[in-house]
Amino acid sequence: MNRVGPAERRRSSASGTDRASAKRRVTIREVARLAQVSIGTVSNVLNNPSVVSATTRRRVLDAIDSTRFVRNTAAHQLRVGKSRTIGVVLLDIANPFFTEIVRGAEHVLRDQDYVLMLCSTDESANREHRYFRVLEEHRVDGLLVCPVDSDLESAVALVARGIPTVLLDRDGSSHGLCSAAVDDIRGAELAADHLFDLGHQAIALVNGPAAIRQCIDRKEGARRSVQRARRCRSASLQEIVVGALTIDQGEAAVAALLAAEPRPSAVMCANDLLAFGVLRGLAAAGVAVPEEMAVVGYDDVVFASMLSPSLSSVRQPKYELGVAAAELLLEEVTGAPHEHRAIRFEPELVVRASSTPRPVSVPRALLSP
Repeated sequence: MNRVGPAERRRSSASGTDRASAKRRVTIREVARLAQVSIGTVSNVLNNPSVVSATTRRRVLDAIDSTRFVRNTAAHQLRVGKSRTIGVVLLDIANPFFTEIVRGAEHVLRDQDYVLMLCSTDESANREHRYFRVLEEHRVDGLLVCPVDSDLESAVALVARGIPTVLLDRDGSSHGLCSAAVDDIRGAELAADHLFDLGHQAIALVNGPAAIRQCIDRKEGARRSVQRARRCRSASLQEIVVGALTIDQGEAAVAALLAAEPRPSAVMCANDLLAFGVLRGLAAAGVAVPEEMAVVGYDDVVFASMLSPSLSSVRQPKYELGVAAAELLLEEVTGAPHEHRAIRFEPELVVRASSTPRPVSVPRALLSP
């Protein structure tokens, strides 16, 4: 039988104490005791170092380093009334379109020592309302929001409660809100005009939920294009509405696309994720793109050019959207001279292999030398 003596027990107890202390957070009181200063002096070193002498400041900083002290930012924020946090509420954080927007916003905000709290609503209005409440409870300094519903009353209510809010990818001018968006009507016109100019007569629009403003605007742009096309030739537009702006929903739309009468020879999609799904569904059905059906997406996310065939798409300045929205929000959050503005970018059509002109068949006799 092994016996443990008093010295071994003391060493064991001390070791256990060290492990226990390593797992708890060091307090500002302990830093003050080690540096032999008051708690107020430690607080000044952290928040207003210029009022502390260099020698004392060095002693406090050494104590902070040796104890690995991390101040309680939440308590500090409660005292000063600022969280240095910006809430970002997006439709779908899995969509590369929104990832680029966030990169742009973060580029602006991190230089001002703000951190972002990201929330993905997955196009659910109930989830959006829940995130608004949670972010407000966390006392965020402001919000960047891509709303689910075309009705902007929730965003207006946030502003009324004193929370600076800027809309992403939505025009907020009708409600007096700052916003950074792209002309989605024009973007859809570019896509549809391109397909009609290629000679297609029957076009389909795979669109997302009608409650989402971007889907409404992109449908309107396609409608305007088909009206112009009808002035000089036969042209039709069929809408296939899906439940979400995702790859799986785009693939599921292919069955309806192929069963439509008249069967379209071209399809434009409300975003690139839907277009990715359509391309996958057409490949599974043995439909060649673009020979049998042309496809155009919307957003021009990073993967669009990497597909086979590469995807034609309406390019939005995603990064620039995030930068513009963050700059607007900073003006509101910091109290800088500010007028509510609705910044609108212009889209650009990028044509790739998925919607190139159909090859013209040349009589064999003409190919002979």
